[in-house]
Amino acid sequence: MKKFFATIIILNTLLFVGLSSVAKADEKTSAIVGHVITQAIQGNDMDHAEVLSNELAALMHKYSIEMTHVLLQYMPSILDSISAQLRQELDKKYKCSLQGDYKNKDCS
Repeated sequence: MKKFFATIIILNTLLFVGLSSVAKADEKTSAIVGHVITQAIQGNDMDHAEVLSNELAALMHKYSIEMTHVLLQYMPSILDSISAQLRQELDKKYKCSLQGDYKNKDCS
């Protein structure tokens, strides 16, 4: 049993050192991975679907905040294009209303 724990500790250390140069993990991710590994070693039953759904909810929250920031950044150009399109449609309706019996191909 001591060999098993020593092997797990050595493997975790190697993985941590190896992966730390590839991807920087924040403290939350490290804590979650550590908790999952600890629970697996102790043999405790754990709801992995709940852990995954909580992580997905956190990612959705992060990306929705980023999406809101991008949307607010580009809002003036979006509103300008919408107002230009509305002006064109209103101008077309007005020009068509000025034409009496004769209607060109845009107003028919």
